[in-house]
Amino acid sequence: MRATVMYGAGDVRVENVPDARLQLPTDAVVRVLRACICGSDLHPYHHMAASQEGTPMGHEFVGVVEEVGAAVSGLRKGDVVIAPFAYSDNACEFCREGLHTSCRNGGFFAAGGVGGAQAEAVRVPQAQGTLVKVAVGEDSELLPALLTLSDVYGTGYHAAYKANVSPRTTVTVVGDGAVGLFAVLSARQLGAERVILMGRHKVRTDLGREFGATDVVAERGQEGIARVRDLTDGDGTHVVIEAVGYRDAYDTAVGIVRPGGVISRVGVPQYEEAPIGFGSLFRHNITLTGGPAPARAYIERLLPDVLEGKVRPGKVFDRTVGLDEVPSGYRAMDQREALKVLVRP
Repeated sequence: MRATVMYGAGDVRVENVPDARLQLPTDAVVRVLRACICGSDLHPYHHMAASQEGTPMGHEFVGVVEEVGAAVSGLRKGDVVIAPFAYSDNACEFCREGLHTSCRNGGFFAAGGVGGAQAEAVRVPQAQGTLVKVAVGEDSELLPALLTLSDVYGTGYHAAYKANVSPRTTVTVVGDGAVGLFAVLSARQLGAERVILMGRHKVRTDLGREFGATDVVAERGQEGIARVRDLTDGDGTHVVIEAVGYRDAYDTAVGIVRPGGVISRVGVPQYEEAPIGFGSLFRHNITLTGGPAPARAYIERLLPDVLEGKVRPGKVFDRTVGLDEVPSGYRAMDQREALKVLVRP
């Protein structure tokens, strides 16, 4: 089958690999209907060390069940399913607490020997707990919207949910990528009446306004901090969602969070050290939260509004490529010619 493999920074290839197949009785094989390129895929695209083996790419997909292992129930060949970016048994103590990314029997796609989703098919471990069946056809117009539930929509929701966003909170979202835009949407869904989006790409911030942003701040660094402070009478906002992953975004978050507020980080961190001491977070009783989103915990919560058309999260996809064109999709996102690239194998 055809699949995407990264061999080093900027070196993305689509090539023939062994077919996805059952290895354990808890597995399923899913034929991919739609996948996409994630903003987090750009981190290895910039920095991955060269290797002879390569790394399979892609962790977001919707597809059709082709085969299930003997221990899998509730799924059968032909079912259309959403796969969250982390697989889990949906039964262990951590899963029951809504923390599927820490599942005792779980892991991540495109890691640990599990194939990537930018491919024709994927082996899904812990299929019964991982896959969410959806009553749509293989050619449904909703597939792009459903695909967002695999990662980015759930990640944006996780950021707002972990920060306890409510009608009493003001929110700033740092970053106008897909996750940041879904953080805006989710903050509004949880009741926030004021959501400031920090971003400078008009096409993206226009979509952010459509998703519910009440203010847009294009300035960065100290100018951006001053602008948000100005908009909030000098206080900053109750919640700051950091949806980028770089140190300057975190420093911005520290600069604009209100005393007693929350910084929620969901951008994959590209740094190891950050200020959390007396002069930054401790003195003002600021909470630091976030982490990889347990998307499986949120799919059924967010799915009804997607199926009913009350929200249209598929709007984040502004370019579609075939599987063999995936390298050009990486380039388009890297050069900010595309917000998020949809892949049709």
